[in-house]
Amino acid sequence: MDFYVQAFDAVEEGERLVAPDGRQVAILQIAGQHLGVATEAPELGTPSPETVGATTVRVSLELEEPDAAYARAVAAGATEMFPIADQPYGMRQGRVVDPFGHHWLIGKRL
Repeated sequence: MDFYVQAFDAVEEGERLVAPDGRQVAILQIAGQHLGVATEAPELGTPSPETVGATTVRVSLELEEPDAAYARAVAAGATEMFPIADQPYGMRQGRVVDPFGHHWLIGKRL
C-alpha cells in the first residue's frame, strides 16, 4: 500500500480484509476512482506478475498532472518502461512497472 500512496496519492477505503493465512484485500481510491488490490493467490488462478514473469494487464491512469505522478511513481520504486511524453495517439503518457510487476500507463488526453 505504501507504494500506491506515495506514487499515486492513493487513499485506502474502509478496513482492509485479512484472511487467516495473511492474504489481504484492500480498496484504494486513486484520482476519484476505486481500485481493488489483493495478495496473489496462484492456486486460485491469480498469481502476481512477479510469479509468472509477465503481466497481461496494464492499468491506465488518467490524471490532470501526469508528469508529477510519473515522477512520484519512479521515486517510490517503479521502473520506467518508457518516459512520459506527448504520444502520437493523442495522449501525454508514460509507462512504469510498480514494485510488484504491474504495468501503469500514466497520462492525460492532449
